[in-house]
Amino acid sequence: MEENLLVEIIKDQTYRALWEVKNVIDCVPDELWNKAYCEMPCWKHIYHMLHSLDLWFVNPGDKDYTEPDIHEKELNSLDVIPSKYLLREEINHYFSDIDIKIKTYLSQLTDDQLLDSPPDCEYNRFTLILAQFRHLHSHMGMIMGFIIDDTGLWPRVLGLENSFPIEEYQRYF
Repeated sequence: MEENLLVEIIKDQTYRALWEVKNVIDCVPDELWNKAYCEMPCWKHIYHMLHSLDLWFVNPGDKDYTEPDIHEKELNSLDVIPSKYLLREEINHYFSDIDIKIKTYLSQLTDDQLLDSPPDCEYNRFTLILAQFRHLHSHMGMIMGFIIDDTGLWPRVLGLENSFPIEEYQRYF
């Protein structure tokens, strides 16, 4: 990684964050998937986090943005009791779509574009990315806290220097 290129640093940190998101999702035991935290099921906290990442990381003003097939009105809101239930497989599929979308976006992004705003958006690209890191890791911390409190297990994270596991690995520290 060339550390003098901002986009390369953003890519590295985003890929690490996405790996950690997937690991945390995988660390939620089945018995906690629908357990309520702050009156919302655990899966809804995950969906809220992913939906925000999907909508806001690239361009929340994108007129061509389409909600995922699993979405229904206010499903992303942590203030509205869901009228449906999302399966782990549905969340995993949605995460996979977001992972591809964000990695494709970053593969085409340049340092020169970071301070430009995407079409129909009041924020520049760098602000959107940093805002999603803030939002993402606030919710990741909450979800990790749910897991740690209920299981006593601490989901693995990569940190700044650890290698990405390429074979089977321990999900928890």
